[in-house]
Amino acid sequence: MKIIIDDLNGGEVLALLDEHLSDMYATSPPESVHALDVEALKASNITFFSAWNDEQLAGCVAIKTLNKNEAELKSMRTAKPFRGCGVASQLLLFALEHAKIKGFSSVSLETGTQDYFLPARRLYKKYGFVDCGPFGSYSLDPNSHFMTRTL
Repeated sequence: MKIIIDDLNGGEVLALLDEHLSDMYATSPPESVHALDVEALKASNITFFSAWNDEQLAGCVAIKTLNKNEAELKSMRTAKPFRGCGVASQLLLFALEHAKIKGFSSVSLETGTQDYFLPARRLYKKYGFVDCGPFGSYSLDPNSHFMTRTL
């Protein structure tokens, strides 16, 4: 699998992000959806990566700079044909390594509390993330589960 910095202009990536947003709005109340749209992912403090298996999009992940020490994991998604193949683990490890190289001391994330998000929460725990309170501009929300990992 090849993971690259992506400019968010390719049709496959745009379709995967559209699917991601649709699923987030289908599983969480609108005020509790913190997934970013394509324009928001193009912000200067976000680096977006896409993962490719040959010429097929396998998934994506983004790292958002919160401050000089802290980053946030955003928009992690595995394409349907690659689910259960370890793509999420590879993307997560890649994102954590990228964050280390950039000098961050921690990476945090927000995910949902619904059963739909249970596989994601299990994955994050497997790789050393622990539960935490709201960070950055987040506030307490019964639909949000916050996690962090020291690098």
